[in-house]
Amino acid sequence: MADTLVSVVAPLEGVEPAAVQARRPESSRRAAFTVPSFLGLVPFAAYILLFLGLPTAIALFTGFLDGSGSFSLTNIEALADPVVLNTFGNSIGLSALTAVVGSVVGAACCYALIGTNPTGLLRSVVDSASGVLAQFGGVMLAFAFVATIGIQGMVTVYLRDSLGIDIFADGVWLYELPGLVLPYIYFQVPLMIITFLPALEGLKPQWAEANASLGGSRATYWWRIGIPVLTPSFLGCLLLLFANAFSSFATAAALTSQGSQIVPLQIRAALTSETVLGRENLAGALALGMIVVMVIVMTLYSLLMKRSAKWQR
Repeated sequence: MADTLVSVVAPLEGVEPAAVQARRPESSRRAAFTVPSFLGLVPFAAYILLFLGLPTAIALFTGFLDGSGSFSLTNIEALADPVVLNTFGNSIGLSALTAVVGSVVGAACCYALIGTNPTGLLRSVVDSASGVLAQFGGVMLAFAFVATIGIQGMVTVYLRDSLGIDIFADGVWLYELPGLVLPYIYFQVPLMIITFLPALEGLKPQWAEANASLGGSRATYWWRIGIPVLTPSFLGCLLLLFANAFSSFATAAALTSQGSQIVPLQIRAALTSETVLGRENLAGALALGMIVVMVIVMTLYSLLMKRSAKWQR
């Protein structure tokens, strides 16, 4: 079925025959992808070395230095501390939860929007609102949630006085780790709409026509064509949302004033605390741990984007 669909769709899209693609060297196809990616790092490396200097580049690895600037593994060993591991677990769990919810809800919104007029009022409003709300974070977003569902927030007071519902009956969860879920989803969903909607729009009408001409149903189209084509893009967007939540700081810092329940807040505590003796560069070690997580996530993201790019040509 899949081979037949490719044979029908390829002439419609002007795709090269398989024989022509087979004669193209694999090394040239890899070079066409890797060389631009590698060259994109050159300006960044030149900026670090020429303008910021070599000490700044070395400062990226200050987690390996002690307070006197000597090489030490003390700060790196601190990453195995149960408190630090629990903080990384909280950050990864929070980022994964908000990324999954944001991606599912955002993908559903994209599916609802795909049938609208691309130049219509509804699409324009949603695109504009998504672009704004995806960047709406930090103190402003924290204040919006405090004013809305805080202890004396508008919605909280209305539910308590008018309906007898106390959303904080079991504790003020808004200012703890669970309270970060709603604010994070608030900017995760618009980001998913921005990044995943182009992938849905990239589904070619000819693929549906080829499926119908071969007697396939709508379910067959999504099972054999739509879902396999969109899966790399969806997973790539999911990883992007994870990275976005994992690196977020300002919203959590404004809402959570006590404790360091996620890694960015623990880095702030390590930078401002005067009681952590012998681990003055613990913040650098924590940042190094975050860099490792982000490198893994973004590597997977680039591989998924590479796989999905062939369907967008």
